[in-house]
Amino acid sequence: MTRTVLVAGTASHVGKSTVAAGLCRLLADRGVSVAPFKAQNMSNNARAVPRAPETKVDGGAVYGEIGVSQYVQARAARCQPTTDQNPVLLKPRGDSESQLVVDGVAVGHYAAGDYYDAHWERAREAAVAAHDRLAAAHDVIVAEGAGSIAEINFHDRDLANVETARFADADIVLVGDIERGGVFASLLGTLELMPDDLRAQVVGVVITKFRGDRSLLDAGIDEFESRTGVDVLGVIPYDDPGLPEEDSVGLPATDERAVRGDNDGVAPGRAVTVAVPRLPRVSNFTDLEPLAATPGVRVAYVPLDASLADADAVVIPGTKNTVDDLLAIRDAGFDDELRDFDGPIVGLCGGYQILGEEINNAEIEGTEIDDAAATVSGVGLLPVATTFSEAKQVVDTTLTLDGRGPLSGAAGSVSGYEIHMGATAATESVDTPFARDGEATAALGARDGDVMGCYLHGLFENDIAREAFVTAAFEAADREPPGASTPDESPYEQAAALVADHCSLDWLDHD
Repeated sequence: MTRTVLVAGTASHVGKSTVAAGLCRLLADRGVSVAPFKAQNMSNNARAVPRAPETKVDGGAVYGEIGVSQYVQARAARCQPTTDQNPVLLKPRGDSESQLVVDGVAVGHYAAGDYYDAHWERAREAAVAAHDRLAAAHDVIVAEGAGSIAEINFHDRDLANVETARFADADIVLVGDIERGGVFASLLGTLELMPDDLRAQVVGVVITKFRGDRSLLDAGIDEFESRTGVDVLGVIPYDDPGLPEEDSVGLPATDERAVRGDNDGVAPGRAVTVAVPRLPRVSNFTDLEPLAATPGVRVAYVPLDASLADADAVVIPGTKNTVDDLLAIRDAGFDDELRDFDGPIVGLCGGYQILGEEINNAEIEGTEIDDAAATVSGVGLLPVATTFSEAKQVVDTTLTLDGRGPLSGAAGSVSGYEIHMGATAATESVDTPFARDGEATAALGARDGDVMGCYLHGLFENDIAREAFVTAAFEAADREPPGASTPDESPYEQAAALVADHCSLDWLDHD
């Protein structure tokens, strides 16, 4: 019989994803057939993966969307990522609405009340069916909860926590973050507020993000275990294994500047800065993490009213709402900064659309536009125009790159995925650096000098593209790039080591 472990939390961003990924890799290393699962996720960081065959009754698209955490956990589990691992995905788009994705396919935009009143039962049915299919194919399912399992106002419709624990009869591991303060109160309060029928399913708690002398917690742990009868399975130190962020909680607020990249000891005067505008509705910003992990590269998330005077290169990331973020860029004057910038600029997905001359049918994508046929002017750095429709492109793909412009020298195959609404076409003759099946069109990407845009998420995960862009940034800064570095241990191994080294796993060996 398949066993399900639900990694639930006292709140959002407490380390559930790290614990879940660590368990997936540890079980896979033991030779256990394991798969991740999250019944309902809310995130604009998504990946294109194969749809579960049983969900393609319409004979439709081969690929669908899941949250990036489940993609990462599938890789940690060494299993094929599929839409069954995240059957319900909510992608916030502004104006209190989210796009609802069921079994990998977008079905509409709904306010929270409309979703819970009219669509939640369908979502629950999809989640149960997906879990059942995973259970038929694997020995263990590591399910990740969402937010807090103690949201008492949500207990009758908490798909990722309460419902998953019930329909999967899951063992529950409760995770609390000591960095926030009051971890024992958070854990105790969560246990008290959990539904009575689930309290007995809790096998233990894990405390995360601890700094300092572990023995200082002993008295508190003893008191907690005495009061609750629940074991503290471990205390995980504050350490970032490098797993991709699930949502924008991990980014600075829109009015703050933050820099990622430790630069491996590279002196600040030798590093280059890649500026990334902090779009209000940013999505798939995990595209920037390979750059931040590159020695000598500082990825600076900058507010829209910031100057680009200190930047050596710019990447405009994806967005869940291209039109509203384009309007925000214009209102802040960041479009002028982009037009005046003379270094390499790359726009990814929505960033590509923003760099074009115009966006047609803007109301389909924008919440601040009333006219269905409205046209909104873009930044105008690429001679392309995007037209929105209700159709959505979701595909895993390999393209051929010609190796010029801001990716000079990067000629060859690059792999990634597309998740976007809207089709882009050239408005005049333009370089088209990406080709699929021998055909290069602006529907894939366009380039004008050192400005390039494309729809390929995961571009910088490709060594040739990342190295070429970094070289272009160093050339723009008139600096010599540092030598290549030895890659660190994979984030999956690091997450597994954090769990294995600091948590008791005896409960895994008992039914």
